[in-house]
Amino acid sequence: MPIDAALALAAEPRTGEIAWDHKDVQLYHLGIGAGTPATDPDELRYTLESRLHVLPSFATVAGAGSPGVIGGLSMPGVDVDLAKVLHGGQALTVHRPIPVEGRATATARIAAVYDKVKAAVLVMRTEVTDADGPLWTNDAQIFVRGEGGWGGDRGPSVVPHSRLRSSGGTPTEPPAGEPDRTVERPVREDQALLYRLSGDWNPLHADPEFAKLAGFERPILHGLCTYGMTLKAVVDTLLGGDVNRVRSYSTRFAGVVYPGETLRIRMWRQDSAAAPAAPAATAAAAAVRVAVSAVDRDDAPVLADTVVEHT
Repeated sequence: MPIDAALALAAEPRTGEIAWDHKDVQLYHLGIGAGTPATDPDELRYTLESRLHVLPSFATVAGAGSPGVIGGLSMPGVDVDLAKVLHGGQALTVHRPIPVEGRATATARIAAVYDKVKAAVLVMRTEVTDADGPLWTNDAQIFVRGEGGWGGDRGPSVVPHSRLRSSGGTPTEPPAGEPDRTVERPVREDQALLYRLSGDWNPLHADPEFAKLAGFERPILHGLCTYGMTLKAVVDTLLGGDVNRVRSYSTRFAGVVYPGETLRIRMWRQDSAAAPAAPAATAAAAAVRVAVSAVDRDDAPVLADTVVEHT
């Protein structure tokens, strides 16, 4: 069996040094659509080095994509076909504000392996610390088609990706009632090509032939690009543009986005008692529930079970 759950879970963590500077932060922000309008003072906080702050989702690419989906596929006990891999979900806990420039140690391990019968789910956990202590913790949920059925732990009941709901699980509906805010964000035709430069080189996002092998009509946008665009929308509209208010951010990738489409991002304010807690989340005063859909495809779901916890 290409996935040996026992071996993957028992493997020693991988530790490596990562570094980033303002250019990496600016490139990431541009990759998630920042800078429009280019002279808007609110956008200059993401693009101009003299005013720069760091959107917490930058943690998913810091150090040129420190261990995540691709890193998880090279761990002991894991040997799978990249064309069968989907990014099922992402959970981020921010322990303190991310500096514009930094050096840190990233420690990655497989934290869980779930048997979904027709697929397997790996949880790749990366903990990042610098000289002053913990910075952030990332959990990447990796969905591998055709690799389940060994009788292992089924794990959470919700299936990470809408294309694979036949494996079991029920998608969670968005909150009831009208959202507090709804915004639309266009995805440029070259968005995936620009976002790739931050470290995720999966050809699924650039090569039409590879995309067809993976079952898509054309290259799709990185789930983590949608993830970043969504957090930016929440910060800019409900958190007063203050990136340091974010404490945790989790989502399930419920469908694909094609470059050139438009995202509809709906947001509901909730106190922390009413919102589902993100994995390993720190205490937060409040939360925002979010649902993201593709306007061009009759509001097809894109991100679900999405929570931003904040102060």
